[in-house]
Amino acid sequence: MLPGEWAERVKTVRVIGTGVMGRGIAQICAAADITVELADARPEAVETAVAEIGRMYDKLAGKGRMSAEEAAAATRRLVPVSDPLSETDCDLVVEAVREDLDTKRQLFAELERTCPQHTAFATNTSSLQVTSIATALQDPSRLAGLHFFNPVPLMRLVEVIPGARTAAHLPDALTELVRRLGHTPVRATDTPGFLVNHAGRGLITEALQILAEDLATPEDVDRIARDVLGLKMGPFELMDLTGLDVTHPAMESIFTGYYGDPRLRPSPITRARLEAGLLGRKTGEGFYRYEDGVKQERPEAVAPEVTGATVWADDTALLESLAEAGVPVEGGDEPSSAEIVLVTPYGHSAASAARLPAERVCGVDPLSNATRCTLTVHPATDPDVARAAWAALSATGRAVTVVRDGPGMIAQRLLAAIVNTSCFIAEQRLATPGDIDTAVRLALGYPRGPLEWGQQLGARRVLTILRALHSATGDPRYRPSRWLVERADLGLALDETGTAVADVL
Repeated sequence: MLPGEWAERVKTVRVIGTGVMGRGIAQICAAADITVELADARPEAVETAVAEIGRMYDKLAGKGRMSAEEAAAATRRLVPVSDPLSETDCDLVVEAVREDLDTKRQLFAELERTCPQHTAFATNTSSLQVTSIATALQDPSRLAGLHFFNPVPLMRLVEVIPGARTAAHLPDALTELVRRLGHTPVRATDTPGFLVNHAGRGLITEALQILAEDLATPEDVDRIARDVLGLKMGPFELMDLTGLDVTHPAMESIFTGYYGDPRLRPSPITRARLEAGLLGRKTGEGFYRYEDGVKQERPEAVAPEVTGATVWADDTALLESLAEAGVPVEGGDEPSSAEIVLVTPYGHSAASAARLPAERVCGVDPLSNATRCTLTVHPATDPDVARAAWAALSATGRAVTVVRDGPGMIAQRLLAAIVNTSCFIAEQRLATPGDIDTAVRLALGYPRGPLEWGQQLGARRVLTILRALHSATGDPRYRPSRWLVERADLGLALDETGTAVADVL
């Protein structure tokens, strides 16, 4: 039977686990004309879950997203099951129990004894390897990973993850089933973090490294991430939303799973905050404080008054925007009488600018846009010059974030880490370039896929940033991916696979 035929013939799915993930999976399955046997180790939780899913259908009907008849029919397809291991003739069992290896192994070992041979198994694990879970089965070919994201009805991405011994036909069949459910499938390799959680380490670990170097506050990093990079949430807001009880163990798990790869290195900052109970929204305090669930954020500092000081910059567009705002500017190859000197390096710090008067030099991140500008000051900068530069940039109508100078500034470092991490995923053939971009865009809410994003900035420029960071810090976390280096050297797009040996043989 072809995968598409199997997916269309699926009539009954048993979902085990009635937490938020199990309820979400059951909701989209029943809405797709599939009978859902909903089970849980706590029988009383099943009736509650069925009632909750029914209310969700009613809400969708009230919003016009499904008819009242469709809502009623979907609710009727929810079948409470008192015992998760009761006999069934279902086509698929989806496990959504707690993220514990022994618990999942025991469940599947017992399911194998009670389910007919034709029933396929799927685990909704987010961090445990599918192959490890499948060791409990006499026939591990029956099991694959189906990693849904929370909230399931809204997060349209699903990672399809074959284990080392998963039957060859099963991933394709599950891929077609995901499409039938109205979601977008991507194929991920059974490696630590799979695809999305691995790709997400780039932003989070680099933000924590920036904080560890005392370059900027969490608020400043988040503002730059939102306004300059276009992220829906900054990395520290995201960690507060997810909770450090989830985020930090995931970082440690992926780092350990890749045997200490420096680019995935966790931070002692989150370990200490985790032990202190500063988990985020769920505890009322994380990187931010929360009152009645509302984030309390310190207001931005008010820019000083424009002084009328003359500005020289090494970037023509920056000079033009300052001139249009009425700021006195000076052109030329080098500053002569200008009181303020602004440099816009990629990868390097402003302090490293050669032949320029250090006390008058500030940095401006060239990724700054019409919404926000990042100004950097180094230890030798005259404070009055820095304040005058801040005022001049504010005169252009942009918000200005003042941070400590360092190689790569803030936005460059975050973006380079995002791109480089996904280049490593592509290099190791853990997912296709198209699936990497699709998965990250849908699951992490980035404005574009990381490979597409790197291509927009330019592979050569991303490489420049990483090499400058590596040279300045000596930290191997900044070593560039071979995927990135090759494509920059050969002029290939980052999302191009290029010629493989298989194309020649």
